[in-house]
Formats: sequence, structure tokens, C-alpha cells
Amino acid sequence: MLVPAGRRRYIGTMLTVRAEFSRLFLALILAACLAALAAAFAGQYLFGLEPCILCLWQRVPFAAGAVVAAVGLFVLSGRGQSRLLIGLAALIFALGAGLAFFHVGVQQHWWSSIAGCGGGPVSGLSIDDLTAPALAAPPKPCDVVDWRLFGLSLAGWNTIASAGLAAACLVALTLLRKTAHR
Repeated sequence: MLVPAGRRRYIGTMLTVRAEFSRLFLALILAACLAALAAAFAGQYLFGLEPCILCLWQRVPFAAGAVVAAVGLFVLSGRGQSRLLIGLAALIFALGAGLAFFHVGVQQHWWSSIAGCGGGPVSGLSIDDLTAPALAAPPKPCDVVDWRLFGLSLAGWNTIASAGLAAACLVALTLLRKTAHR
């Protein structure tokens, strides 16, 4: 079956628009992830905000999101797998939002902290096992909030940012799906 010239031009235009939108969106994901990581490191190293173990874990989804976006931009460029990568980014950000919300719950004492947040039970240890940790600074408890903005801790802001990024990825997937079916 022959496709009329006007229809071929339309299909070609739609494919170009989808590819450009995908690349732009992956670039925005990469920029958002790098900005979040830069803010976390600036808070730690420039402003002296000591992260707890949950704070450190909350950086992992942003690093993973940056890797996914970079792979889409630089490795798989033009191969049509951007919808899969954007979907993967949505999942990563949703998991990040869940982790950040868990941290907010620990800070608000809605549930108990995990063992790594403030130490664990001290049984079955020798004097040698206790010497090195006793000389080192204790780990920061996860329920201590060093800084708030408008009443929200950094974990609270991370919950909002991660959930927003996950939602933006889902909207982008919906837009890409609509253009694919035209």
C-alpha cells in the first residue's frame, strides 16, 4: 500500500518531534539529577550539614537517574529506546520518593529508625572491636533535622522533588505514547 506524500511528511515530522522531545526530556532529567546531587554535596561540604545514612542513600536514585539519562542521550541516541529509559527513570524517582518519605517518617517519629541510623546493639564485641569506633565520631542519627525550609526538612523536599520527577516522567511517557499512535 502506498502512503501519500503528505502523510509521509507528517509521519516523518512526528518521528522527528518525538525524538527531539525525548532527547530534551532526557537532558532535563540529567540536569535535575546533577542539580540535586550538587545541592546535596554543597550542603555537606560547603554548609557543614552532616548527612545520616538515609541522607546518603537518597542520593543513589539521583545518581541512577543521571546514568539512565546519560545513556539515553549519549549511548543509545536515536535508537528509539527513550520511552523505556524514561519509564525506568520514573520507577527510579518513585523509589527515591518512597525512600525520602521513609526518612521523613523517621524524622517525625512516625516509625522507628533503621539500625544503621544511630548504631545497633552492642553485644558480643571485644575491647579491640570497640576501640576504633569509640575514637571515631558516632554516626548521625536519622531522626535529627539540621535544617528546614518552610517547615520541611531536606528529606521532605526530596520527597516532593522525587515524586514530581516521577510524575513528569509519566506525563512524558503519555505524550510520547499519544504521538506514537497518530
